[in-house]
Amino acid sequence: MRSFHATLKVLCCVVVVLGVFTPSLDAQLDPSFYRNTCPRVHSIVREVVREVSKKDPRMLASLIRLHFHDCFVQGCDASVLLNNTDTIVSEQQALPNNNSLRGLNVVNDIKTAVEAACPGVVSCADILTLASEISSVLGGGPDWKVPLGRRDSLTANQTLANENLPSPFSNVSVLKAAFLKQGLTTTDLVALSGAHTFGRAHCNFILNRLYNFSGTGRPDPSLDTTYLQQLRTQCPQGGPNNLVNFDVTTPDKFDKAYYSNLQVKKGLLQSDQVLFSTPGDTNPIVVKFNSDQKAFFDAFEASMIKMGNIDVLTGKKGEIRKHCNFVNKRTAELEIASVASEESSAEVMVSSY
Repeated sequence: MRSFHATLKVLCCVVVVLGVFTPSLDAQLDPSFYRNTCPRVHSIVREVVREVSKKDPRMLASLIRLHFHDCFVQGCDASVLLNNTDTIVSEQQALPNNNSLRGLNVVNDIKTAVEAACPGVVSCADILTLASEISSVLGGGPDWKVPLGRRDSLTANQTLANENLPSPFSNVSVLKAAFLKQGLTTTDLVALSGAHTFGRAHCNFILNRLYNFSGTGRPDPSLDTTYLQQLRTQCPQGGPNNLVNFDVTTPDKFDKAYYSNLQVKKGLLQSDQVLFSTPGDTNPIVVKFNSDQKAFFDAFEASMIKMGNIDVLTGKKGEIRKHCNFVNKRTAELEIASVASEESSAEVMVSSY
């Protein structure tokens, strides 16, 4: 009898242990998540991004930024892709996103191609994460095995987008606080900022640095004077909201030039230059990444994976959206409305005939 009770006790412990560990295992992302259900997903995403980038090299940087702006608002759940509806207040109209996000249509094109191969399997959140890694590689940057298995949110949060996304006018303290809120370190901040090694920004994000820094009526003293004149030519006061390269030397290449620029006072945004010009722990990281591109690439890879894991939805949470801009309930409503409209049009044509 004592032996039976001992055995029962062991079995109960095993059940408890399995009960504790099973949910955490289910929540793990895995690079091979789609190995059986959509084995070609990476190549499908790569082909769409590659074709788009041939015509628009800037899109590579835009897709990485889109992923960043998704993950910093209620996690990497594709909430940034949701359009306004009667129940959704889109993050796309938040101050850091309004009229500046790019790549939404590219993600939709990828989703269409993936759905044709593997309907109802791959989430928009995973598509956006894959597109970011592929954009890095196509730009000449690092590659990594992307953990997969995210699901898509049923909600968006414009208020949180306004609160969480750092401004191009932020100082180091504000930047560090924004990243720390997401569980990201100072090294993550400097590494992920390195994505500004390619891409463009609009003049309105730097005008204050060129003409009236901090209300002084003078330019930002941390700007190289020659670079200042170049930027003033591209961004005259009262002129058009032109696009300016982040990197003056290799604007479409993912390399360590971003950190070289910071060290010679040629960081485009205030939030870029402060990483080097402000005394503290970001400065030596900039110096390190400038002296060792591999160190930068390794750190960027690790930080992108870490960022991509922020508050992900897995298991039965969320859904796999049929269309990235709408939750499935709304997509179904639109499909029904479309069918009804087509049937109505057909009736008019028949009666007219």
